[in-house]
Amino acid sequence: MEDYIIRATADNEHIRAFAATTRQMTETARVAHNSSPVVTAALGRLLTAGAMMGITMKGDDDILTLQVKGEGAMQGLTVTADSKGNVKGYPLEPMVLLPPRESDHKLDVGGALGHGTLRVIKDLGLKEPYIGEVDLVTSEIAEDLTYYFAQSEQIPSTVGLGVLMNKDNTVRSAGGFIVQLMPEVREESIDRLEANLKKISSVTELLDQGKTPEDILALLLEGLDMTILEKKDTAFKCDCSPEKIERALIATGRKELQAMIDEGKEIEMVCSFCQKKYIVSVDELKKLIQTAT
Repeated sequence: MEDYIIRATADNEHIRAFAATTRQMTETARVAHNSSPVVTAALGRLLTAGAMMGITMKGDDDILTLQVKGEGAMQGLTVTADSKGNVKGYPLEPMVLLPPRESDHKLDVGGALGHGTLRVIKDLGLKEPYIGEVDLVTSEIAEDLTYYFAQSEQIPSTVGLGVLMNKDNTVRSAGGFIVQLMPEVREESIDRLEANLKKISSVTELLDQGKTPEDILALLLEGLDMTILEKKDTAFKCDCSPEKIERALIATGRKELQAMIDEGKEIEMVCSFCQKKYIVSVDELKKLIQTAT
């Protein structure tokens, strides 16, 4: 199944909802970073959330960044998304190995991240980007985003995210949902939504049953007159390029560039998001230093 996002409304547009299937996106990230299962699960969850949040932005050049920083062995994650369904991300420590949680034998994402913060940055082409930051409440990502929406955006929301791994550590399934209440929502609609949510055990179980994003939203919004507005492709897509690498080198300044030139060796630059390697020769560094300040 191709990765995609469904965007919908319900209860006469007083509820908005998103659901996504993101197995390929998460597997692409796992391969790029050679990440352990618990790190793959964490990164897949954040990538899925970023993709769904990203398509709410209007401008072609708008960028959403999600940053999780924790005191655990994983240290943190960064994901960026655009309004077209493209998303990319990386973990600070890709090879963290932890035993499953004793309570339910699931991957211990919260233990790998530990206490910390979630920061959401929206660059919408204005003078200053919007920045919202909250403490992590469980470090399992879905609950932390639910808390963020309530605290920073004052939007009552429920977020579900899941990644299921195969025994060979490849990604079996991944996806999630976001359901948000608009200001005029009726009390009886909230009650119905809460009742629907109680029937759902976990996102990973739904995905493992072969449920599509449409199926998941139909379960969540049963009895609430759902209308599907859009089906949008989503994918892990990195936009790194030789030009971006050159700009990054120029930004280090003349002193740093001169030190690289004096060393007399070509340098290797690696993209944090996709791990693609770029080789920059001494002659190319000499050209760059002419434009550096």
